[in-house]
Amino acid sequence: MCGISGLVSPSAPADPDVVARMTEALVHRGPDSGGVTALGRCVLGHRRLRVVDLETGEQPATNESGDVVAVFNGELYDFQDVRRGLGERGHVVPGTGDTAVIPHVYEEHGIDFPTALRGMFAIALWDRARDRLVLARDRVGKKPLHYVALPDGSLAFASELKALLLLSGLRRELSPQALDAYLALQYVPGLGTGVAGIRRLAPGHVLVWENGEIRTQRYWELEREPRELADDEWVELVRTTVTGAVRRRLVSDVPLGALLSGGIDSTIVVGLMAQESSQPVRTFTVGVRDPSYDEREAARIAASAFGTVHEELLVEPDPVELVSRLTSFLDEPLGDEAILPTFLISEVARKHVTVALTGDGGDESFAGYERYAAMQIARRIGAIPLLPGLGARALRALPTGRRHPRSTAFRAARLLETAAKPPRERYGALMEIFPARLRAQLYTPSFAAALGAPSPAWALLGDPPASGIAGLQQLDARTYLPDDLLVKSDRASMATSLELRSPLLDHEVLELGISLPDSLRLGGRRGKAALRRAFAHLLPAELASRGKTGFGIPLGDWFRGPLRELAGDTLLGARARERGQLQPNVVESMLSAHARGEQDHGHRLWCLLVLELWQRSWLDAAAAPAPHAAATR
Repeated sequence: MCGISGLVSPSAPADPDVVARMTEALVHRGPDSGGVTALGRCVLGHRRLRVVDLETGEQPATNESGDVVAVFNGELYDFQDVRRGLGERGHVVPGTGDTAVIPHVYEEHGIDFPTALRGMFAIALWDRARDRLVLARDRVGKKPLHYVALPDGSLAFASELKALLLLSGLRRELSPQALDAYLALQYVPGLGTGVAGIRRLAPGHVLVWENGEIRTQRYWELEREPRELADDEWVELVRTTVTGAVRRRLVSDVPLGALLSGGIDSTIVVGLMAQESSQPVRTFTVGVRDPSYDEREAARIAASAFGTVHEELLVEPDPVELVSRLTSFLDEPLGDEAILPTFLISEVARKHVTVALTGDGGDESFAGYERYAAMQIARRIGAIPLLPGLGARALRALPTGRRHPRSTAFRAARLLETAAKPPRERYGALMEIFPARLRAQLYTPSFAAALGAPSPAWALLGDPPASGIAGLQQLDARTYLPDDLLVKSDRASMATSLELRSPLLDHEVLELGISLPDSLRLGGRRGKAALRRAFAHLLPAELASRGKTGFGIPLGDWFRGPLRELAGDTLLGARARERGQLQPNVVESMLSAHARGEQDHGHRLWCLLVLELWQRSWLDAAAAPAPHAAATR
């Protein structure tokens, strides 16, 4: 696991000092070693976190002649098979690890080389003979890769946006469209970022820079594979595919453990780890005193069932101090508050292990989100005239329907409001944080003029590529998964130099999951029917029927308590007003209504607070903040 950066110039040798500065900004991703390699028009930089091939796995990696040079962030899970095949075909691959195979695979496959790799990765490769730079990102988007085309025709790239912000002459301007999309969805979707001009390489794509020209092409897309199988055969296929994905992710030359929530996804992963390991698995759980958000008891049941060495963290942080720590490493606007407990549990785990497996991906792969069932219900309710709108208004009149997002009344009201919308708009409504009408009220006239009309969430997400739940799974795999969940997991864990591995996001697991028949997606209103059946023998009885809780924090209480003053000072202060983006009176109204308990704006206020603090930390500053504590260990 590493961080990579680099620069390629169309007409002159690229400057190694520029890449050295970018690489230093990524030291938290690879605190063990690093370096910069000048290759004439191209300079490659890397930081390394040693996980496999500890002694001989240093970067960059080259082919026998040195004509192909690569740096790499991630893990290849099939590298032993790849090494064996390369050796049989006459390649001399040094060391014993995964990085060294990359130049040789490129020699055999050209720019389609990622199709021959299995794992999570961001790769930069310089082909001297062709003066060609190739960037590649894994199929699902687990590892990040950002790039920017500079005015002189150069191209710079890095694992994290913060490294690119060190480039002299780069204008730190917020894209109005990115701000609008962020407030709609809590993340910036697609190829853009919060900074105008800086882009993401899309998952499953390669970028080729050659003779000053840039082109991108897709090498993988998540698609259904029609098969004629009986239910029992599907279930057996799920069992063997998931088991294999976990087994492949246990290869490590450093201590390895698991993040355990007590949900069925992480419980299955830990159970399979326990079956494969001769030593007790180390597991880690985070919890809070609010029972609505606390998963410690469920995690204890799983840990006891599998005999793990279990560590718990009770989160009782100073929220103001925790927010300050967040802005030191979150260099992209992201309003997913689960990044805080993910960061905290990563800190605890990193004291004991270097690698941790997670249950991430079970909802995308096996249709676990409640919103999938909600869309089916909304379709039926929406066909009844007047019912959705009248029912929603009645529920919103109840205190719990306005104030408690996890209450039955609040959730039912949102479902009815969704059902009242046109079918094409419903999924976006379930994903939306600030509806378009509220964003229109929130923006100042000058910002609204620069933006134009706020984009509806359904338009930002795009249409599902297929009908039914499978189409929604594919849509989430294109948007919410790579642009929110995987950003959250990567930044939170890498801030502590912890590598996370997600077997349920193995691309073969995803492909299998969206190919399942609908009868094995939902069992009644409960998702993951195939996964539950496949591992019924493994799940403790107390957890087998457990619903989804989610990895959250009590934002509503925080913004009525310890974050209330910070939010008011930050969002209504002179710096925020001078930006000319948001109407202070609308923000003040939201703060007041929330404080009085009239409505729960906790999540929206969090998104606004993160946005303003992000701009202060990363756009206003003359240089990026100093590396955070984890980077200087």
